[in-house]
Amino acid sequence: MRTFLPIAAALAMAVPAHAGHHEKAAGSQAETAMQSTLADTRRDKDRARDGFRHPAQTLEFFKVTPGMTVVDYMPGSGWYTRVLVPYLGAQGRYIGLNPAITPATPKRLVGYIGGLREKFPAKAKEWKLTGAPVEAYNTDQLTDAMNGTVDRALIFRGMHNLHRFGMMHAELSRLHALLSDDGMLGIVQHRAKPWADGVYTNGHKGYMRQKDVIGLVEAHGFALVATSEVNANPKDAADYKDGVWELPPVMRTKREALRPTGESDRMTLLFRKRT
Repeated sequence: MRTFLPIAAALAMAVPAHAGHHEKAAGSQAETAMQSTLADTRRDKDRARDGFRHPAQTLEFFKVTPGMTVVDYMPGSGWYTRVLVPYLGAQGRYIGLNPAITPATPKRLVGYIGGLREKFPAKAKEWKLTGAPVEAYNTDQLTDAMNGTVDRALIFRGMHNLHRFGMMHAELSRLHALLSDDGMLGIVQHRAKPWADGVYTNGHKGYMRQKDVIGLVEAHGFALVATSEVNANPKDAADYKDGVWELPPVMRTKREALRPTGESDRMTLLFRKRT
């Protein structure tokens, strides 16, 4: 027994060091993959937004690593698609996802969010991306076999749309089902001032209060893990008549005085699925 104990102690000490080595190597590989992704010439037109959207720091905060299965919720024009697909790599899986089309869906939204499975992969091919295969669905097209298979679900600047169009319960419930037992939900959202009233923060101006977003998400089976200020912008007054769309990159009202403000002040939130 006396001769065995030192060996056991040495082995116990070796395990954390071994794990730490692999974690460091994985981190280095992820960093290299991100550097390559962001420097790719196919992102030349996107790069002007990097200083406001901080993709490397944001995805690191969300603990997204190459090889994962990731849902990009409401991918829109594909700004984050062009980051995620090459970053996730050939062993990863990229899923673009839009809300379901129901009889209650506002007509002005149907054309914008509909037909993602038919249109989005073809659009991604035009961008000539290499890396993770691209899938796309509206949530009513998902199968039960996909439940529990997703590592991360990410919602970039889209929570206000779920709120103002009454889709939040159905859509967050679907994302909850898709995530694995240790899966996480990452959210970046235009942030209203804490004192803003409920009329201004009901989603129609693009802004929501951070405490409201946290409360709504936690009510759908998620637990807040951490918050980050990586996408904060203290220059944003968040009180514009036409909402967040007065700021770059949209600048709906063409107020040049707002251009130096940059993009909106944003909360960055990470949640874990509760089982």
